[in-house]
Amino acid sequence: MKSLRTALLLFCPLLLVAQQADLLKELKFRLIGPFRGGRSVAVAGVPSQPNVYYFGGVGGGVWKTTDGGASWAPVSDASFKTSSVGAIAVADSDPNVIYVGMGEACVRGNASNGDGVYKSTDGGKTWRNVGLQDSYHIGAVRVHPKNADIVYVAALGHLFGPNEQRGVYRSTDGGATWKQVLTRGPDAGAVDIALDPANPRVLYAGFWQVRRNPYHFDSGGPGSGLWKSTDGGDTWSDISRAPGMPRGVLGRIGVTVSPANPERVWAIVEAAEGGVFRSENGGRNWTRVNDQSILRQRAWYYSHIFADPQNPDTVYALNVGFHKSIDGGRTWSALRPPHGDNHDLWIAPDNPQRMIESNDGGANISNDGGRTWSSIMNQATAQFYRVALDNDFPYNVYGAQQDNSTVRTASRTAGGGITEQDWYDVGGGESGWIAPDPRDSQIVYAGSYDGLITRQDHRTGQSRNLNAWPDNTMGYGVEAMKYRFQWSYPIAFSPYDPKTLYIGANVLLRTTNEGQSWEPISGDLTRNDKSKMGTSGGPITQDNTSIEYYCTIFTFMESPVTKGVIWTGSDDGLVHVTRDAGKKWDNVTPKDMPEWIQINSIDASAHDAGTAYVAATMYKSDDFRPYLYKTSDYGKTWKKMVNGIPDRSFTRVVREDPNHKGLLVAGTEFGLYISYDDGENWKPFQLNIPVTPITDVAFHKREQELVVATQGRAFYILDDVPLLYQAKDSIQTEDAHLFKPKDTYRFGGGGRGGGGGRGGAAVGENPPGGAAVYYFQEPSPGRSDFGVSGFRREAREEVLEQSGRAAAGSGARRGR
Repeated sequence: MKSLRTALLLFCPLLLVAQQADLLKELKFRLIGPFRGGRSVAVAGVPSQPNVYYFGGVGGGVWKTTDGGASWAPVSDASFKTSSVGAIAVADSDPNVIYVGMGEACVRGNASNGDGVYKSTDGGKTWRNVGLQDSYHIGAVRVHPKNADIVYVAALGHLFGPNEQRGVYRSTDGGATWKQVLTRGPDAGAVDIALDPANPRVLYAGFWQVRRNPYHFDSGGPGSGLWKSTDGGDTWSDISRAPGMPRGVLGRIGVTVSPANPERVWAIVEAAEGGVFRSENGGRNWTRVNDQSILRQRAWYYSHIFADPQNPDTVYALNVGFHKSIDGGRTWSALRPPHGDNHDLWIAPDNPQRMIESNDGGANISNDGGRTWSSIMNQATAQFYRVALDNDFPYNVYGAQQDNSTVRTASRTAGGGITEQDWYDVGGGESGWIAPDPRDSQIVYAGSYDGLITRQDHRTGQSRNLNAWPDNTMGYGVEAMKYRFQWSYPIAFSPYDPKTLYIGANVLLRTTNEGQSWEPISGDLTRNDKSKMGTSGGPITQDNTSIEYYCTIFTFMESPVTKGVIWTGSDDGLVHVTRDAGKKWDNVTPKDMPEWIQINSIDASAHDAGTAYVAATMYKSDDFRPYLYKTSDYGKTWKKMVNGIPDRSFTRVVREDPNHKGLLVAGTEFGLYISYDDGENWKPFQLNIPVTPITDVAFHKREQELVVATQGRAFYILDDVPLLYQAKDSIQTEDAHLFKPKDTYRFGGGGRGGGGGRGGAAVGENPPGGAAVYYFQEPSPGRSDFGVSGFRREAREEVLEQSGRAAAGSGARRGR
């Protein structure tokens, strides 16, 4: 037969076993980006290697550059079991030794916990966990400047409940063992440590009493304070009330020692009379040198201060802005990194012009003291709350990036990759759901906090606000709102009427005239508990941005099978359903579900109107167990379905494949799971996605593809969903099996190039530019190089079809 020439794209390794999970192991998600940095609260450099730096992503793991920030590559994916990095320290005495403390200590409402401390002894090539797994949130790691085996950790502990693994920990054997050298009990943890580089037996530790729950946030209390040790941590003295320090309740405290004058110490203190304080005698006496609000606003999220290594009068304070003082902290000027909300800073001890800084947009490097910075557009560490899709060809992927804009990005392009030119902002804000108009995807409805929703027409560039109630309640508790909208409230079109758009407050609201007016189609579908609707922030500073707004509808979905069947789930633990478009609502909350749990997602089955799936989270009550439920009778009865998901992997989302009944995918805090039996059993489905929180998933019905939103590694797409339907146990008994290929478009571009890191272009990956064909074959005698039981995907020069045999390849670019 006539052969078809194809382009050679890739060769994949063989698998060694023929289990069902391994049959799918060669499947790959492709990272589509966007390559725009996400939140980072941890950075470090190497004094002896001017182009080598590290940063930790919040949900993104550890990244390394060897070219001064021109490119970055993740280095922790193969080893880490969690992905939220709170602190990084490179040993001055041996730059191959790196310690990483997991779990962010700048504790947003969606803060991700960690699993202790990881250590590398080969510059980040390999890692091992060295303990403190229950510390959960680590604020600082400091290494003795002359002994890489002596390390100190500031363990903040559990954010949502009491626990004992808090305080200052010390290891003298490189992490083999740890000793808690300072504790303030189960309700306050250490958040910062400063070490005198001239005399590393002198340490300062900031303690912080902090607690979050679903409806309130408290920063400050009797456990907060500042402590000092002069014997390497064996004993400590409380210097919180030394002369000159503020009185009253204390909150978060950051501390730094001047390497140029170790008697000079700065502390940035959250208190009613807080600010920047300086001591000239090692903490015995203090003077408040500045009380400007720009240095201490939202103190719980910042309170970072750093001394210049050579100039005793120069000090840096990080907050929304990045501030520098050259007169000992009295007056401050602004530096301008590429993004705001600044958290960590490392300055080269031999060259203060060289530094790396992290913020809510990633990590950036300067070689001129902060006048210019490297790019943050080469880090695929964006955090997305949800994902939405349209039906364009190629279709587009939508999401709101934490502390950034919304994004519409192409799912594939005709070029060599998905670049910055292929995505743009669609209105709304950092936290919102997004709903492209089903009639015209150039018109997009996008949400943000405090009930903001916009309608943007990309063709004209016009955008207008459509808020259901025009008052902006920023700074007030939820009790000030007419309708209660959560930080990330739901927005979606009806699948039956493209003019009908719903939004979820404490009631479900509907518009049929593009948001010119809204009508409630339900009563209050929450517990409406007034005791949980107060102001938030704690005893020092109030903080109301709608993250703690409670008793709201957190998710909803109209059935794609029967018009008028709508399910809602509230953040205070209620599930309701209407079967007549809102005239009557029934409370169908699962009876064995925890009372105040957050209903994080509802998926109405595409195959049966009475079937729905619920993913719920209880982590904000210090319960990290998974909660997944299914009903097949409109909520009269429910079945819990978590078999196979680990106890600490709390669940964020569950979706059913619209093309294949009973095939489910669930997103958890630590990865992706799949069920082939309608939720009875779950198996890991991480494939090549690194460990990261999975916030949402969506099936594209027409293209038979799966899109995954992460909280720290941007968007991924699985192109080969139809292969999942064919991965049956029965094929494991066959000597060879050829899988039916997915229908494929002839389309320009293609290939798996790019992806960023190690000099590669920071662009999203396109699918192969042709048909991907999968097969497996048992080994032939004497053919150890080819035949082993398992599953193989490969690209070949030719696809041949001859009588009695077939050889298959992938990546046909164009037939001719």
